[in-house]
Amino acid sequence: MDYKNAGVDIEAGYKAVELMKKHIDSTMRSEVLTGIGGFSGAFSMTPFKDMEEPVLVSGTDGVGTKLKIAFAMDKHDTVGIDCVAMCVNDIACAGGEPLFFLDYIACGKNEPEKIASIVSGVAKGCCQAGAALIGGETAEMPGFYPKDEYDLAGFAVGIVDRKNMITGESIISGDVIIGIMSSGIHSNGFSLVRRVFDTRKESLGRTYESLGGKSIGETLLEPTIIYVKALRAVKEGGIDIKGCCHITGGGFYENVPRMLHDGVHAQIQADSYEVPPIFNMLAEDGNISKDIMYNTFNMGIGMMLAVNEADADKTVELINSSGQKACIIGRITEGQKGVTLV
Repeated sequence: MDYKNAGVDIEAGYKAVELMKKHIDSTMRSEVLTGIGGFSGAFSMTPFKDMEEPVLVSGTDGVGTKLKIAFAMDKHDTVGIDCVAMCVNDIACAGGEPLFFLDYIACGKNEPEKIASIVSGVAKGCCQAGAALIGGETAEMPGFYPKDEYDLAGFAVGIVDRKNMITGESIISGDVIIGIMSSGIHSNGFSLVRRVFDTRKESLGRTYESLGGKSIGETLLEPTIIYVKALRAVKEGGIDIKGCCHITGGGFYENVPRMLHDGVHAQIQADSYEVPPIFNMLAEDGNISKDIMYNTFNMGIGMMLAVNEADADKTVELINSSGQKACIIGRITEGQKGVTLV
């Protein structure tokens, strides 16, 4: 008896590392001091020594049951983008710039090509965020995970000068809420999605005109947008971002209040933008109420910013020029901390 007979293939692990190296190399930054294969990753803080009060910000998350769609479609090169996005978008909400990322893949069987495909997506996400992929772990856990399944999670660290942190403390009545569009469902609510839609491969492959000719599977696997570049464009444009929220699990009702302080209320104009058709399909096929939809999904808005009314139009222009789509979707009023759809 040996480790391989017990279900753990060390040689497969070595091969997976070799296959993923080219993807990892594409994310490197000058501050990275270590190579792949060490016991830890090292990142120099020297370039940030001139900040008045440097603050490290961090985020950790996974992809959740969206992975079940990837398993059914046998498509593994985009979920890594989701994993990075879920971490770095939270960092961006605090005004931080992502520095580095680490991933964790746990699987029932280490298939090097599949692992490398997953990491290729992680690397793409890191490149979009400007973060270095400085380490990670692939754990082969036979008997814990089915042979053809895996879990994927990550951890990111960013930095911001304390005076530039986005805290929501300066939000006042009359401020305007800018919504930045999502690419679809992103990475939250998939336990409900999988109850509504038939997630067998043949059903996921069915195309729909309402989805732009795409299949359900393609639409559901559309990667989460990484908003780091868009927020950087706004800040470099001289706009004071007073508040910011990433619309993840809990939708509008849970996440919008997280950027508010006591005494201010967010009013969102629900008809101010076009809701992507996948959400309408979900609501209709699942007989899901409007309140539940907005309390579960992002409904087409992946991130919201609160800015001074005088800066609203310029903020939209800066975001659009960065490659994302944005529009004014509401405003701040006096009242109890919370959000209302009007």
